[in-house]
Amino acid sequence: MTWQSTLQGYYDLLDAKVPSGIGGLRYPFDVDMADAIEAFKPPVVSFHFGLPSPELVARIKSWGSVILSSATTLEEGVWLQNNGADMVIAQGIEAGGHRAMFLTDELSSQMTTNDLVSELRQHLTVPIIAAGGIGSSADVERLMVMGCCGVQIGTAFLLCDEAKTSQVHRSAIQSSDSRTEVTNVFSGRPARGIINKVMIEQGFISTNAPAFPYASIAMAPLRSKAESHASGDYSPLWAGMNLDNCVVGRAKDILEKLS
Repeated sequence: MTWQSTLQGYYDLLDAKVPSGIGGLRYPFDVDMADAIEAFKPPVVSFHFGLPSPELVARIKSWGSVILSSATTLEEGVWLQNNGADMVIAQGIEAGGHRAMFLTDELSSQMTTNDLVSELRQHLTVPIIAAGGIGSSADVERLMVMGCCGVQIGTAFLLCDEAKTSQVHRSAIQSSDSRTEVTNVFSGRPARGIINKVMIEQGFISTNAPAFPYASIAMAPLRSKAESHASGDYSPLWAGMNLDNCVVGRAKDILEKLS
């Protein structure tokens, strides 16, 4: 209720309806999800926010699947290796979307992609995939030279023809004055997105925001109402720090330029 009260002024401004119940929540990987995908024996299963229970990790491995998960600190990378991850994704602070933090909630612990890769390379034996701020072939080459087995790129593809990025989101990416920051106001967990009205007015990290994923419930009607008027003031415009490298075009052509 504290969060809803905090946002009440926006509801009044937009003439939006307060949600009457809880819906659309994200749930962790569980037995039911494992049952649903077991028949497909996916070659790769990737996680964020750590790993599922040891029993589920063992079950996934029994399918012959390779398990990936993201680390934002050295401690998280070591934990993932010790608990069943076959590859570790090094998510630098430059990366867009939700931070994969699961052993700490201290944003001061978050490192650049280069620094994190360097740390993990000294302590891990499993392959490392770099993620965060990668927008050019030079970035890819640098990280491969540093010892990564691959890179994970997201923001550079947000404007590609095949992406389902909304027009509001596309416009924000293409704006010359857009900048990104890490915020918790949209979901309750730190995530990097393009700075907008609600992030500035509520503070990038709000102590009023409820735990993930409950903050998103009260934000959803505001986002919907604003986007219907072509406004991204209340939308989670997830993006990394490499906005300048976002280009319109086919995913195939963008990939070739990054190779």
